[in-house]
Amino acid sequence: MNNAQDIEDAVKEIVDQIAPDVRYVTKYGGEVFCADPDNDKVFVGGIFVSKAHVSLEFSEGAFFDDPAGQLEGTGKHRRHLKLRTVGDVDTKGTKALLKQAFACS
Repeated sequence: MNNAQDIEDAVKEIVDQIAPDVRYVTKYGGEVFCADPDNDKVFVGGIFVSKAHVSLEFSEGAFFDDPAGQLEGTGKHRRHLKLRTVGDVDTKGTKALLKQAFACS
C-alpha cells in the first residue's frame, strides 16, 4: 500500500471540492464527513485506515449508482471502497461516488 496519509489527503481534496463546508469529525477510529454544520451525528461517510488499505465508507452507498461494481459490502445501507494506492482514488471512481454521497445529505 502507498502511504495511507497520501491516499487520505487525495480523498479529502476531492471532498473539499465537492463540499467545501464539510467538517471532519473523529469517530469510530477514523474521520467521518459531517455535511450539517450543527449535527455531528449525521454523516455521509468517512475515512478509516487499516494496515492493508484505506477504507472510504459511504453511509448510503447501497443506493448509489455503481456501474463498475467498485463498492464492497453487503449491509442494508453502508458500502465502502478499499483504496490501496493513490492511483486507486482516480481509477475506482471516488469523485463520482463522493458526489453521490453528498447529494444524499
